[in-house]
Amino acid sequence: MALWPQQIDPSMKKKPSSPDAPSIAELQTALQASEQRAAAIVETAVNAIITIDENCIIETTNTATERLFGYTRDEMVGQNIMMLMPEPFRSRHDSYVKNYLGTGEKRIIGIGREALAMRKDGSVFPIDLSVGEAVLPSGRRIFTGIIRDLSDRKALEDKLLHISEEEQARIGRDIHDDLCQRLAAIGCLAKVAQKKLAQAGCPESESMEEIVRMLGEANTRARETAHGLMPVVHDSGGLMDALKDLAESTARAFEIQCDSRFDNPVKVQDTKTALQLFRVAQEAVSNAVKHSQATRVEIHLARQNGNIVLTVRDNGVGIPDTPSKGTGMGLLTMSHRARMMGGTVSFSSRPQGGTQVTCSVPAPPKAPKP
Repeated sequence: MALWPQQIDPSMKKKPSSPDAPSIAELQTALQASEQRAAAIVETAVNAIITIDENCIIETTNTATERLFGYTRDEMVGQNIMMLMPEPFRSRHDSYVKNYLGTGEKRIIGIGREALAMRKDGSVFPIDLSVGEAVLPSGRRIFTGIIRDLSDRKALEDKLLHISEEEQARIGRDIHDDLCQRLAAIGCLAKVAQKKLAQAGCPESESMEEIVRMLGEANTRARETAHGLMPVVHDSGGLMDALKDLAESTARAFEIQCDSRFDNPVKVQDTKTALQLFRVAQEAVSNAVKHSQATRVEIHLARQNGNIVLTVRDNGVGIPDTPSKGTGMGLLTMSHRARMMGGTVSFSSRPQGGTQVTCSVPAPPKAPKP
């Protein structure tokens, strides 16, 4: 039996839809268009974009990833992300993710950093890596990595550093072969003149003797400067020798305590890496003496956990809140050199006073004993 209007429950009345409200079909069409637009953006991006799950398994990639790494999408999806990493990062990556999931401590997520990647053919190349995290409505967590190839930029930086090193070596040779020889000749002439003045009983002989002494010191400083501009690091043990010379020359020149210490012989086969590590130590020691007013400096070289670690400690005034003129560029230069070696550099104030500079770079595995 039909209900009269006054018998109808108001809550049962169907509210008329707004003429402007989209229909379900329109909402589905809009959602599909949004998904297609997002997919097109990812697919046409210049940089490689990869998503992985909490187990480090690759879920999605784009075309740029295929071009960059040489794998097809089918070869990557379903595999562990470590397939795109060289050692020692390959064996460490999963532990980094597990540590983050367990502690919440972020080391790379949300922070862009430079790293190394490996193509299908085994070639290793530098990348800029940015990692983001998202929690899906289902509660599942995924990580998105955006990867940019830095090969061309690194090649240019390496060329600029090479030009800089060549220019420093040229200046070092000029100082050694020309200036030092001239100072030595002037010193000899001054010494002869001082002896003649002394034999004649002239009081000026004492002043001339002081001039001879100062010329000798200037010659020594010039030779040490020349040696610092062109250090000998052409063999695996050359870095230790160069750091020892750096400590000794610093102690003589600035009349402070400067020591070098090595945890067993630290062999560095790559001369480029050895030279860059020496330059980092040289800059750190210079900052300690000139800007921190340190009276004691220690240079320490060790091999730790697959890395070559260079540490320079001093007892100076520490890291100032506002770096003095010249220190800012020095810190940037050390950071740049560390990145060129695929490593990192950190600066920290020591609890007992002073500064510690720590540069850590990946070390090749030791050659097996025959």
